[in-house]
Amino acid sequence: MRFHPPLLACLLVACALSGTSCKTTPQTQKIDKANLQPKKKTDKLLSTARNDDVAFQSFVSRLRQAAQAHDVKELASMMTADFGYRLDPPGEGDGVFAYWDQNNVWPELALVLNETFVVNNVGQGNEYMVAPAEFVVNPETYSGYRAGLKLVSGSWKFAYFVSGRAEE
Repeated sequence: MRFHPPLLACLLVACALSGTSCKTTPQTQKIDKANLQPKKKTDKLLSTARNDDVAFQSFVSRLRQAAQAHDVKELASMMTADFGYRLDPPGEGDGVFAYWDQNNVWPELALVLNETFVVNNVGQGNEYMVAPAEFVVNPETYSGYRAGLKLVSGSWKFAYFVSGRAEE
């Protein structure tokens, strides 16, 4: 029986492809499972994030788009009535957009909102989703901007965006 070179080439290619299409080896699967395990406190917090909550993810997506576009009307509709925007001296409610304009806070807002949100104050009756995760991991030392979202009557609201630094 004699094989034609094109037929032989096709058979070799088919054998090579069938060998590459098999599932991962048990050793690779062990490595993959090990990589899924949380390795530090931040990873544990991220695993509790509402990544599977479609309503939360939709809210965050709309919030990011509104902040990027400086859409104050949309942002206002997404905020709590007592939205906090300054710690020292305290600032909440009206005046947030003027404050952000005067202090060029918009770029910081966009950066923080693009971080992953994690749960804060779990089981304390005042649960927030906050970003960045570093604020939850190191609240004593973190002094940068952070954003907080909370459920209000079953809907997500933007509750605060403040910096831990004292205002000049």
